[in-house]
Amino acid sequence: MKSLLPALALFTGLTCALPACAQFQKSEDAIKYRQGAFRVMAEHFGRIGAMANGRVPFDAKVAQENMALVDALHGLPFSAFDAGSDKGAPNRARPEVWKDAAKFKAARDKLDGEMSKLAAAVKGGDLGAIKTAFGATGGACKGCHDDFRAKDYSAN
Repeated sequence: MKSLLPALALFTGLTCALPACAQFQKSEDAIKYRQGAFRVMAEHFGRIGAMANGRVPFDAKVAQENMALVDALHGLPFSAFDAGSDKGAPNRARPEVWKDAAKFKAARDKLDGEMSKLAAAVKGGDLGAIKTAFGATGGACKGCHDDFRAKDYSAN
C-alpha cells in the first residue's frame, strides 16, 4: 500500500495540473507557454518528418517514441490562447486567432484529425502510410500558420 501512495499522488497531481495549464497569471506567461509547447512539439514532429522524408533512416521504435510525445503535447499550446493573451510579450499570433475564433478552432480540429491519422500510421509502422499522414498533418500545420501566424514577431 505504501508503494501505491507515491504513484497515486503523482497521477493525481498530473491529472489535476492539466486543467490548470490554461490559467495564467499574466498574458506573457500564456505566450511563453504556448511558444515553448509549440517548440518542443515541433522538435519531435520534425524527427518523424526526417524519417518520412528520408533524411534519416526509418526506425519504427524511434518514430513511435516521438509520436507519443507529439500526441501528448499537441493540445497544450492551444490552452494558452486565452482572451488577452495576444499582448504582453513578443509573439507571432495574428489578431485573427481571437477575431475569428471559430475558424481557429476549425483549424485546430483539422490538426487534431490529421494528428490522429499520423499516430495510427506511426503505430502501424508502415513508412508509406507515415509519409502520407505526415504530409497531411504538415499541411494542417501550414494552413494554421498561413491564417493565424505572422512571419515576424510583434511586441504588441
